[in-house]
Amino acid sequence: MWQSAHHLAMAWEQKAQLQAWIRAPATLQEIVLRSRICLLAHQDLGNRQIARQLKTSRPTILLWRKRFASCGVVGLEHEPPRKQRSQRFDDQLIIKIVDTTLQTTPKTLSHWSTRSLAQHLGVSHMTVARVWDSHGLQPHRIRTFKLSRDKQFVQKLTDIVGPYMNPLDKTIYLDQTGRANSRKDQSL
Repeated sequence: MWQSAHHLAMAWEQKAQLQAWIRAPATLQEIVLRSRICLLAHQDLGNRQIARQLKTSRPTILLWRKRFASCGVVGLEHEPPRKQRSQRFDDQLIIKIVDTTLQTTPKTLSHWSTRSLAQHLGVSHMTVARVWDSHGLQPHRIRTFKLSRDKQFVQKLTDIVGPYMNPLDKTIYLDQTGRANSRKDQSL
């Protein structure tokens, strides 16, 4: 007997299982979609018709038809294994990004951004972001104390920190809670 190219052959037990999954309220929606794809393919509908009816893509239809044909009902229960990604960039590039981030600063900026470093090294900013993330680098977070460029900074610093370093006699200091403290030797 001749079958159309669109026909997906299945046993009555398989058809019953797919229909049961569609009816069961606890079935995951992705399995319901896969079941509907296979049942419509079994009814000789074309891939484009199935895709339009189920509001999905033609490659999705092709994937699950092929998966059902090779593995049966069990093949619809789980995602097919995905290919392992190959390393996107080599170790030399990673070392260059890390060293440049840690050892240099841009000429006109205070620190590297992903985009400025990417432009400097001729790579994408996402490559720099991935390397920074994998190495825990955050050059935008400064860990050192920075001095102000204010010309009166030293005088202001002395005015604020001086009394803490060298408390004066008969002077009242208020702590964070507002309580007075007049003892010279007691730290605040």
